[in-house]
Amino acid sequence: MRYNEIKKVIIAELKNNLPKHLTYHSVNHVEDVIKAATEIGKAEQKNAEDIKLLKTAALFHDTGFLHGAKDHEANSCVIAQKHLPNYGYTQSQIDTIKGMIMATKIPQTPHNHLEEILADADLDYLGRDDFFTIGDKLFDELTMLGIISSERDWNFLQEKFLESHNFFTKTSIQKRKPKKEENLRIVKSKLL
Repeated sequence: MRYNEIKKVIIAELKNNLPKHLTYHSVNHVEDVIKAATEIGKAEQKNAEDIKLLKTAALFHDTGFLHGAKDHEANSCVIAQKHLPNYGYTQSQIDTIKGMIMATKIPQTPHNHLEEILADADLDYLGRDDFFTIGDKLFDELTMLGIISSERDWNFLQEKFLESHNFFTKTSIQKRKPKKEENLRIVKSKLL
């Protein structure tokens, strides 16, 4: 698995070709998810191969946005399937990666430990101090796409999403859940 080689190719592709209005689903988000997946994977005591599979799935998980937001997870799987055989990934490894990518689809439904780790990594920011900074990028993106039209709509959406979201891994539950609940309290206070 030549992860470092494919990472250069995919990051360059995303930098050059992702629509500029994607302020949240950006290269920064992809790099953030790679970092979170690595940290959670190590904390969950995954081996070196699994960490590489996690990083690869994180790298590809939003590449489908190159072809639009609709069904972007499925499109990300198609892109991964196209590229990864050329970089030393077996079909079994690619299938594992595609499972992880699909586990990031909202509502998240991971079916195994690696999928739980990537699902948690994708939404790691929900339980961090930079929640509102990153959230502002998603607000801008959803406003641009016409999905929301006001800050109040946004806060209602945030409240509903945070209330329905659950972390899956022991690591994220311990490390991110308390801050996520604090972030939810702040969002609720904005709706009073």
